[in-house]
Order: sequence, then structure tokens, then C-alpha cells
Amino acid sequence: MKSILKLEELMLLIFGFFLFMKMDLSWWWFFVLLLVPDIGMLGYLAGNRVGAFAYNVLHHRGIAILLYLIGISYLNLQIFELMGIIIFSHAAMDRFFGYGLKYEKGFKFTHLGEIGKKHG
Repeated sequence: MKSILKLEELMLLIFGFFLFMKMDLSWWWFFVLLLVPDIGMLGYLAGNRVGAFAYNVLHHRGIAILLYLIGISYLNLQIFELMGIIIFSHAAMDRFFGYGLKYEKGFKFTHLGEIGKKHG
């Protein structure tokens, strides 16, 4: 099951790249921008609660999809479309590598399990 879930995340990452390629930007910008959502980790400088909130906002696929839809339809602003694609793709990449949304008790506690702890 773990392999199927990882494959699903990989396909979502590829889908994000596909959506990005439909924009009028050079392909390499995707890889430059892909790590930008990790800026949310800076919230941990203000404590676990703020850190988890900031991280989760910038790694939430629902928010990513909302931004994307606002960008392509309601406001018709490419920056929202781009933010949605990057957050969506980054979240898929993180989950492929086993990093999930954070709990308030600390950075290593995620909805996918504890980071660094071996799961059978």
C-alpha cells in the first residue's frame, strides 16, 4: 500500500508540472519555485503552534486548489494560478518523501507519522 500511495503522490507532482507547463513560463522556473513553500518552516521560530499553522497553510492541497481556481477563473491572475500549482506540487513532493502536515507538538510530528521513525 505504501508504494501505491507514493506512486499516487508522484503522479500528482507530475500533474502539477503538467499544469505549470501550460503557463507562459520557462520550465526551469518550476524547479526554482518548487521549494518556496518551505518558507513556512520559519514559523517555527515563533513556536510549534505558529510553525505548524504557517507550514500547513503553505502545504495544504485544498488551499492550493483554491488559489489555482481563483487564478484561472475568478480573478484571472496568473500569480494565483502559479501559487496554486507550486503549493500543490510541493505538497505532493513532500508526501512522496514522507513529510506530512504538521501537528502542534513539534515539526517531526505529521499526519503521516513521526519523521525519522521507522514504520513497518
